[in-house]
Order: sequence, then structure tokens, then C-alpha cells
Amino acid sequence: MSKKAPSPGREQFKAFRPVSTRWRDNDVYGHVNNVVYYEYFDTAVNGYLIDTTGIDIREMSAIGVVVETGCQFFESVSFPETLEIGLAVTHIGQSSIQYRLGVFRRDAQQAAAEGRFVHVYVDAKTRTKVAIPAQIAEAAAKLVFLV
Repeated sequence: MSKKAPSPGREQFKAFRPVSTRWRDNDVYGHVNNVVYYEYFDTAVNGYLIDTTGIDIREMSAIGVVVETGCQFFESVSFPETLEIGLAVTHIGQSSIQYRLGVFRRDAQQAAAEGRFVHVYVDAKTRTKVAIPAQIAEAAAKLVFLV
């Protein structure tokens, strides 16, 4: 049996976004249900892009659609907690961006969970693949952190 990799530390992320847990996030076991982490990731990435570019990304001619996600859990979190989602970019291609995300308790140095989130940019109307818009690529470049 192989050992689980250690959780990433805050130093492996370039930006942090606060996310409050909600009453409904907890499942019957008393911790945030696994599917909710993906909502945190989506909120953190898109909130960062909106704040950094100053653009309502929903109104752009090209939009980022999620084509891949994943999450590894190291410890449980639950309501009521305020979390911080660490953001880093591990790859920027012609039409895709791969994000690495860390879920941190407010004062924790090690992540409670680590996620992966891939956006592919498509034309908002035709849904055909297009190049990453310049404003988005510039914002994502600020998060590049290769491990």
C-alpha cells in the first residue's frame, strides 16, 4: 500500500479567496459533502477572474467550460467555518487553463483538500473551442506556480 502524499502548504498558492461554509454544505456525517468542494472551486476561480480582469466573464464572447475536476481530501471541514481557497495555475495552453486549488481553514498552513480544475475556452454561442481571451490569460499568468 502506498503512502498518501502530504497536503500542500499555503506557499504553493499565489492567491486566496474566502469562502464561507453554509448550513446545507454539511451531510449526514457532519462534514462538508465532497460534491460541495467543486462549488468552492468554481466560485474561487471565477471570482478571481472577475475581480482580476474587471470584466463580467459571463458576457464575454468566449467562456471557460469545465472539462475536468478532481479532489483529494486530507481532513474534514464543516459548517460553520470560513475557508480560504488557494489558487495556482499549473498549465496554460492555447485554449485551456489547469488550476490547482487548496482548501484551507482560516489559519491553517496545510490544506484540508487539494483540487484540480480545468477550463477550456469556447465560443459563447457556437461552443467551439477558441483561444483563451487575452484578459483571462493575463489574469491566469499571475497564478502560475509549477510544482
